[in-house]
Amino acid sequence: MIQPVILSGGAGTRLWPLSREEYPKQLLPLNSELTMLQETVARLQGLVDIADPMVICNETHRFMVAEQMRLQDNGNGAIILEPCGRNTAPAAAIVALQAMKDGADPVLLVLPADHLIRKVDAFQRAVYAGLSLAMDGKLVTFGIVPDKPETGYGYIKGGEELGVRSEVEPPLDSQPLTAFAVAEFVEKPDSETARGYLTSGSYYWNSGMFMFKSSRFLAELENYNPQMFKACQTAHATLQRDIDFLRLDAELFAACPSDSIDYALMEKTSIATVVAADLGWSDIGSWKALWDVLDKDENGNVTRGDVLLEDTKNCLVRSEDMLVATVGMEDTLVVETADAILVAPLSRSQEVKKVVTRLKKEKRNEVSLHTTVYRPWGSYTVLEEQPRFQIKRITVTPGAKLSLQMHHHRHEHWVVVSGTARIVNGEEEILLHENQSTYITAGTVHR
Repeated sequence: MIQPVILSGGAGTRLWPLSREEYPKQLLPLNSELTMLQETVARLQGLVDIADPMVICNETHRFMVAEQMRLQDNGNGAIILEPCGRNTAPAAAIVALQAMKDGADPVLLVLPADHLIRKVDAFQRAVYAGLSLAMDGKLVTFGIVPDKPETGYGYIKGGEELGVRSEVEPPLDSQPLTAFAVAEFVEKPDSETARGYLTSGSYYWNSGMFMFKSSRFLAELENYNPQMFKACQTAHATLQRDIDFLRLDAELFAACPSDSIDYALMEKTSIATVVAADLGWSDIGSWKALWDVLDKDENGNVTRGDVLLEDTKNCLVRSEDMLVATVGMEDTLVVETADAILVAPLSRSQEVKKVVTRLKKEKRNEVSLHTTVYRPWGSYTVLEEQPRFQIKRITVTPGAKLSLQMHHHRHEHWVVVSGTARIVNGEEEILLHENQSTYITAGTVHR
């Protein structure tokens, strides 16, 4: 049995202003109408002997994750909430412990929620190859065959070639998959070193995807990183069901050492194995990386939303709320949202993190929140905010309800613009239809 594990804990600020701490890139549609999380789930369809995906995510994102999984007809898998970020190794350990709680020992397929894979058939064949190696007791990672001297990724050097078997017959025109014992993991190289890696043919981009039996991963983690293993074991023992989620004790999980699967284990173990594959893969680590992989028009432009281009070449222009027009632009990034606009040379899109750092330093809301904020019952959008009043558009999911509340210092005027709302206003409970309204005075209980 393959147990998919989707890691969805990232903040995704490298794609600001679209991606924010409270609404990161894995929850956004960047490549299609599906979000990155939903695309990760969709590429599992067709694999045999596979369980519903388990997701581990930041508790702040829990309701958005649950709704996106439901829309993908994958609402039955467990969603484990991280009270704080501790990197990928503790996340994988918690999931492995949970997967074994009833005496099972599935093979975990660990996938980041925010990566793009364009060759889904090749991905699935690589999964079957990884499954055979994991069943033989290996800790498997997937190395991407490089097509350029990329300096933005870590690399894996392949060592001794290993035999690969698969439960499925590969297509006649497909390239055979190869696997190697891992010789070493190397950090992001400079340009000259990256060119050497590409020429050698022995180095692969580190994709951050893994396969291993739950018991094997935990045994190796206990051997090479006993402090992390013990901390994760203690934190997992506190796992409690909270409505549709599994929640960890915040203090005990925060005590887990923060480290990646690579650093915590894969660089130390003697059974690390890499399956080399060409998957059309990208981690979408910058706006330039997104421009690289998306379809372009005849002038090399990538556009989304209400965009008008004149004499514009090799640009990425994205509109979320209003018309964006460009004239005479080249190699430029323009991203518009309701509360922020980013303009930069595409080649310097990695430097967006400098903007995010300044926003954090100045404690501005734009670093974490959009004008639309998501809640368990739906969402609200701030349309206008002034010293003495605020206008919001509230969208309530059918059948959901806001909390019963009361404000001492403000009145509220509600107008139903679409649908039908059941309103509690003091002692009254009323139904309001489109274009009807109610006035709630300060000190009145309402919902």
